[in-house]
Amino acid sequence: MALSSLLFATISCSSQSTNESAHVLKQIEPAKTGSWGDQGDGTYINPILNADYPDSDIEQVGDTYYMITSKQHMSPGMPILESKDMVNWTNVGHGFPRLSWGPEYNWDRMNGYSFGVWAGDIAYHEGTWYIYQIDYQHGLMVTTAKDIKGPWSEPIMMLPKAEVLDDPAVFWDEETHKAYVIINTAEKQKSPENKIEGNENRIYEMSWDGTKILGEGKLVYTGMGAEAAKIYKIDGTWYIFLAQWTMGDKSTNPGVKNPKNDRKQIVLRSKESIYGPYEVRTVLEKGTSFGNRSASQGALIQAPDESWWYMHQLIQNDDIPFQGRPQNLEPVTWVDGWPIIGIDEDNDGIGEPVKRYKKPINGYPISAPSSDDDFSSSKLGFQWEWNHNPRNSHWSLTERPGWLRLKASKVLPNEKGYGPNINQWTNNDGSDSDFWRASNTLSQRIMGITTGTAVAKFDLSGMAPHQLAGFVRYGGVFNLLGVEMHSDGKKHLFYMNPMGEKTKGPEIKGNDLFIRTSNTINKATYEYSFDGENFTSFGPTFTIAFGKWTGDRLGFFSWNEKQDAGYIDVDWFTYDYDGPKAARIK
Repeated sequence: MALSSLLFATISCSSQSTNESAHVLKQIEPAKTGSWGDQGDGTYINPILNADYPDSDIEQVGDTYYMITSKQHMSPGMPILESKDMVNWTNVGHGFPRLSWGPEYNWDRMNGYSFGVWAGDIAYHEGTWYIYQIDYQHGLMVTTAKDIKGPWSEPIMMLPKAEVLDDPAVFWDEETHKAYVIINTAEKQKSPENKIEGNENRIYEMSWDGTKILGEGKLVYTGMGAEAAKIYKIDGTWYIFLAQWTMGDKSTNPGVKNPKNDRKQIVLRSKESIYGPYEVRTVLEKGTSFGNRSASQGALIQAPDESWWYMHQLIQNDDIPFQGRPQNLEPVTWVDGWPIIGIDEDNDGIGEPVKRYKKPINGYPISAPSSDDDFSSSKLGFQWEWNHNPRNSHWSLTERPGWLRLKASKVLPNEKGYGPNINQWTNNDGSDSDFWRASNTLSQRIMGITTGTAVAKFDLSGMAPHQLAGFVRYGGVFNLLGVEMHSDGKKHLFYMNPMGEKTKGPEIKGNDLFIRTSNTINKATYEYSFDGENFTSFGPTFTIAFGKWTGDRLGFFSWNEKQDAGYIDVDWFTYDYDGPKAARIK
């Protein structure tokens, strides 16, 4: 369906009589395909989840696959998705309703950029769900639930940050009745005797209930940038999957964009013990399908026909990974007890990612994470996340049913302890701008890297002097199109660039405002309208970018430069993009 038709249908629902609206709502828009994901013909095109869903882990229970992915300082944290066929994924919740373990993640600090929720591990054992993760600034933690949709427990801290860096993974060995967790401890426990360059990875024994560490860890592997381990035991053989950097240019560190460097997937194999000794082999590297983007870090899964598959991320050593770190699905073949992930396109015994392949499981409809929203529910959709923990008194879906209300808080001070720190995970372009210290910015991921158009309708009648509110695109940089109310009560449109510089637009005398943003590849624009039909461009064509370990996002902002005052209401949001979208009522 064309965006203009979708926009017309949405506006018609709000403006026609009840009977006419009901008639419109009974119409069904069929599922659609695009340049990635399920193609509707028994095949898929990678990435199958072409959005910022990084650091995946997957657990299968019955006929359903459950995926977690990291999301740093966004709240709620640790998105959870589910799928019946490994290709079509939908949102079902978050593992951390809020980032409760550190004050830097609260709305009155907003000082946790790039930290918070990192790569984790999801497990289901004896009727309990577990999610493990390490916050670089706090340590190893676990949250548990009886239902995948929650409620999830308050995190239990298991190891301090002084001992561990990131990426835990657990394994329960039913044969020996022992539980284990493997962790990248980097150089935090490294002794002078270990001369191998890179990260140390240690295995710790856990209590059977998965909540306590028993004793000291045992070193099993050291390697350059080695992290993101997963443990499997297949036919009595132990396998540890690890991501590791190959440094073709040591002038940059692992993780820094450099086309000469490559992050590969390696496998450790032992037929003796979980502690080794281990043989090591590279099983996946970047090939010809995805340019310079490295391929690694993910989870091994199995289909009902016993075929093996591997879900992994594409990472950011490329020129424009502006959608973040998407997920690829690869077939796995076993040769002499070793996995080859993807297709060995150069016959060197190492797999490379596939671009198009047959689906592992047929018979399920095309689906996708949620995007459009008419805010008719009393609960926020799973596609939305806040920039740090929200100020819950300053947003509502019930004060005006059918609308999202965003109240404006006074922007936080531009002082130490507030807003972004400049570090290896952030950039310093515009980091002292008010946007990064304005609470209750709500957003969702962009989908894909080709084209996309999002539209939202705003009611400006609740705005107060010194308030700024409207639409934002942001990841590594932000670009805003919104409305500012001045001290004299007049409202003007404005565009704000990543350095916080405003371009003043026309005076707005009415209360209805429609904002539309479109992108072609990584170039984006804004338009505005007063009737939802006739749009006028405003502001430059700008570049969307990855940064602070986050891809570009679409959403809403509302802050006040002087006081806690004013609000905007959002009636609806629609997003049309070049990718799979589930059938829906319109």
